[in-house]
Amino acid sequence: MRALIAVNGIIEDYAAIARRLHADDLLIGADGGAAHWLAMGRRPHVVVGDLDSLPPAVVNDFIAQGVQVERHPCEKDQTDLELAIERALADGASEVLLIGALGGRLDQTLANLLILAQRAWTTPVRIMEGDQLAEILRGPGALDLHGPPGATVSLIPLSETVRGITYTGLRYPLDDATLPFGSTRGVSNELLTSPASITIQEGMALIIYTGADAVP
Repeated sequence: MRALIAVNGIIEDYAAIARRLHADDLLIGADGGAAHWLAMGRRPHVVVGDLDSLPPAVVNDFIAQGVQVERHPCEKDQTDLELAIERALADGASEVLLIGALGGRLDQTLANLLILAQRAWTTPVRIMEGDQLAEILRGPGALDLHGPPGATVSLIPLSETVRGITYTGLRYPLDDATLPFGSTRGVSNELLTSPASITIQEGMALIIYTGADAVP
């Protein structure tokens, strides 16, 4: 089962997201992100958070409609998004896709991106933004990339060093390369063939890639 978590960020194209929904998706709202499901004419299955970003009337309507509302105190050590991911995993999600996770407050945007790297989640957790996907690659590991020629691929090191970086099917090759934390050398590569692949032997990197085939 795939879980989609709507976060209280910015979504510019609801129709594009609606086209990618599966009939058996678990729809979760991370507090105010639940409003995104309403904007798409959908009702979330679950709403998680301290509910400070949802009007009480909306929360009451959700409860009346059978939506599961998991309310947390405002003073807590985890963000609403982190709690929503944990709920998705507890409900048996085999994949978690975050929408509306970017835009608006800079601190929240950065925290939402870094939540992908916060721990080794037991199932893949990715962020979808338009036709872009962001996910974490930990070494030793490999990631296959699907998309049209010319699609942009970026690798951003998040650990002190990322070692053993090897690209296959990208315009600017790397072969057993090492990049330090924050290096921009891996930004704005391009897909030549599909699937292409990125392999790393040690460390952790944020991979962001685009293309119609990239987003499920």
